[in-house]
Amino acid sequence: MPGHSPKLAVALLGLAVLASCSTPRGAALQSEVLRGQNDETAEFQVVQVTSQTLDTVAHWPPTGWPGSYQWLPNSSGSNSPLIASGDKISLVIWDPQDNSLIAGEGQRSVNLPNLTVSPEGTLFVPYVGDVSVRGKTPSQVRQEIEQALAPTVPSAQVQLTVDVGRLNSVDIVTGVGRSGPYPLMDRNTTILSLIAVAGGVATNLRNPLVRLIRDGRTYEIRAEMLFSDASKNVLMKGGDKVFVEEDRRYFTALGATGREELIYFDREEVSAMEALSRVGGLVDARADPKGILILRNYDAKHLRSDGTGPQKTQVVFAIDLTSAAGLFAARAFEINPKDTILVTESPMVAASSIMGLIGSAFGLRNQVVNE
Repeated sequence: MPGHSPKLAVALLGLAVLASCSTPRGAALQSEVLRGQNDETAEFQVVQVTSQTLDTVAHWPPTGWPGSYQWLPNSSGSNSPLIASGDKISLVIWDPQDNSLIAGEGQRSVNLPNLTVSPEGTLFVPYVGDVSVRGKTPSQVRQEIEQALAPTVPSAQVQLTVDVGRLNSVDIVTGVGRSGPYPLMDRNTTILSLIAVAGGVATNLRNPLVRLIRDGRTYEIRAEMLFSDASKNVLMKGGDKVFVEEDRRYFTALGATGREELIYFDREEVSAMEALSRVGGLVDARADPKGILILRNYDAKHLRSDGTGPQKTQVVFAIDLTSAAGLFAARAFEINPKDTILVTESPMVAASSIMGLIGSAFGLRNQVVNE
């Protein structure tokens, strides 16, 4: 035995080192993350996601985005364009009288090409003066000019054509085959028609989002919703600007999940259960189904002490997937952009690892003693 004492000492030293080392893990335990949650000085608030808390949390302010995409209501149009400032209007005035007051000798008509609609929306017509034309159809303007000519040329007939200007066109800025300005030939031009004329949505866009800027306001809709719901196919208006871009909203997945990365939203709303499926689910050998944590930051102005809003800027939503109530709650709880989903590690995994290390250490000791 005395000859074996150095090896035995080495084995015992190895046992002590193993026992004192932290067990290597791929994710934190729920108890570690939530340590100190009941302290008054805790910087975070914990909310257990249940059927009772779902309704309350649903009324809390959205984070990471406005909460939904706002789109224009549809409206009916007509086959005639509305005249706008900057349009070019060409007139041909016909006078069947032999001694016409407006046409030259031997002529029955006079051509007035490329008359520009002024910024004030008026058109100067010789023999008549300024005529208000903005916002009217070509048919309406033609009739008004004929009525204005009636005292001088009772039987005059007017032929009118419109070459739309910049204010009667739409800009498609990004995300299509051919971006640029597109004239609106009539008031039945829809956004889908416009996108089709521009070459369609670019095929390299991930989760495309259609953005429309009109009259200083911005409207957004996911392309898949625009394509599937006919009521969303709104009519275009002169001056509109259309962007087709990727939906940049994302959440982060960490811990004992199939994927640890940024996950982009592939629909407008994503539940916690759907989010877990998108990250590859839980790792069976490591994950704690009772410890699904969703970390979210709120603005200080949204804090409430009466329970109608978050009490702290940092909130941890905890979900237990081992009960039917928890599973249904996970199906109804909505993930916000920039949330972090953390699947904690099961305490049993850590315990098994420690027992394995201790077992290895004792195996080493027995080997040394038996030599």
